[in-house]
Amino acid sequence: MDKNVLYSECNFRAVRSSGPGGQHVNKTSTKVMLHWDLDASIVFDEDQKERLQKRLSSKFTSENQLVLSYDQSRSQHKNKQEVFKNLVRLLEKALIKPKKRKKTKPTLASKRRRLDSKKKNAEKKANRKPPSF
Repeated sequence: MDKNVLYSECNFRAVRSSGPGGQHVNKTSTKVMLHWDLDASIVFDEDQKERLQKRLSSKFTSENQLVLSYDQSRSQHKNKQEVFKNLVRLLEKALIKPKKRKKTKPTLASKRRRLDSKKKNAEKKANRKPPSF
């Protein structure tokens, strides 16, 4: 994944942060919103795009755009860096192929332990019954 090309594909927009904050938040646009279009991207091939679409389907808009925002810092520049880091982290995590599970059989010792515990449980319940004469 070429981060420079990915960065050039992103559209950044600064908006005012929500919530309390006094004079600073009321007059400055420090919150950064990132818009990235999956269909128009040249960073990923078709298989990768399909995997991203599948793994991140809940995060995409109906136009296949990913919209992320960040407003933790008072600096617009820092927020822009952080929202891009979040995008890269999200995409890298979604591109990881899950390992296939290897089927295994239970060990002989685990089978014996299971049967022993069943026998102990059966004895315990049998001892609760009144004796038959």
